[in-house]
Amino acid sequence: MTRADDGRRLWRHARIASFDGERPWGWIDDGALLVEGARIAWIGPDSALPAALAAASPPAAEVDLGGALLTPGLIDCHTHLVYAGDRAAEFDLRLQGASYEQIARAGGGIRSTVAATRAADDARLFELAAARARALIVDGVTTVEIKSGYGLTERDEARCLAVARRIGRELPVAVRTTSLGAHALPPEYEGRADDYIDAVCRWMPAQQAAGLVDAVDAFCDTVGFGPAQTRRVFDAARALGLPVKLHAEQLSDQGGAALAASYGALSCDHLEHLSAAGIAAMKAAGTVGVLLPGAYYFLRETRLPPVAALREAGVPIALATDHNPGSSPCLSLVLMLNMGCTLFRLTPEQAWCGVTVEAARALALADRGRLAAGLRADFAVWDAEHPRELCYRFGHAPCRQRVFGGVADNPVLRR
Repeated sequence: MTRADDGRRLWRHARIASFDGERPWGWIDDGALLVEGARIAWIGPDSALPAALAAASPPAAEVDLGGALLTPGLIDCHTHLVYAGDRAAEFDLRLQGASYEQIARAGGGIRSTVAATRAADDARLFELAAARARALIVDGVTTVEIKSGYGLTERDEARCLAVARRIGRELPVAVRTTSLGAHALPPEYEGRADDYIDAVCRWMPAQQAAGLVDAVDAFCDTVGFGPAQTRRVFDAARALGLPVKLHAEQLSDQGGAALAASYGALSCDHLEHLSAAGIAAMKAAGTVGVLLPGAYYFLRETRLPPVAALREAGVPIALATDHNPGSSPCLSLVLMLNMGCTLFRLTPEQAWCGVTVEAARALALADRGRLAAGLRADFAVWDAEHPRELCYRFGHAPCRQRVFGGVADNPVLRR
């Protein structure tokens, strides 16, 4: 069962967490799912199959899952997969007492990755990024957002975005690309941050014309850019009709979340220092709060995002790996389920919604994140009886099978 054009396929006798409808988990205890091409044709109790199939031709293939767990494919809505180099030495420095900000101001941090990324050719960047993407695929991920931000020149930012697009063409995973030129100030612009923001804004039309960008992001914080500079980036994105996202309130409260929400931002991410005003603005705009427990853990942060206040306000909460070389070198979204629960006190169902339904919302993708007729046939089969088990256990690889657009995994990807 390896091709999407062989006809209809039926997956039976699964414990299905569809995350659709009013039932907790969208639960179907003994469920079936019928796939036609890349879409779900029908989903429901296995006992209802005879009626569902009565007026149609039989499926070309049938899989009995024997009570295994079936969920939507996972969605990693915040990553930085395209880069070269390694920052293990900085990990050592932090353990000796250096702060994230001290390392960045000394020329380390993002700038060190920028130098390595600029020095790598396109083939090497793709090789490195593809290996990272495969690790996410094996973990049950079917959609991933990939940001630029480690080139910081017009040419190198375009190269990174092109590599991300190539990942989506050559690997069985959907890729959404985000232009993050306003990630850090490159050394050649030292002392000229406003000039650099001018340059970032000039690059966007060409990125869009080349089909390289789906959204625009910025890092609004003490080691990034200020609110006024972020606003200029967002104005340039708005002029091109591109949606915006923001690295907001990670290290300090810059009012970035409220600013981003005023532009109808898809998401604000990190949020450890988010204020009540920022929460209210995000709620009003429908902006998703993306929590990144991997970075919180890795940097040994002590200030928690205001999860209870976000929950009370009804702000959608997503979870992501934030895979990057400096603050979250993690390639397991399943591990983020556990961290979201243990560190941020999300319930297991909230954590799961964070990597399915709400992660899809953070990327403006309405055709995935749930299992329902008409949506993409992106799903995963797990060695578990209930999704909460994947939040409870950690340090294992429970994904048995992954289906992307109706096509089952190539076993080579799982080696």
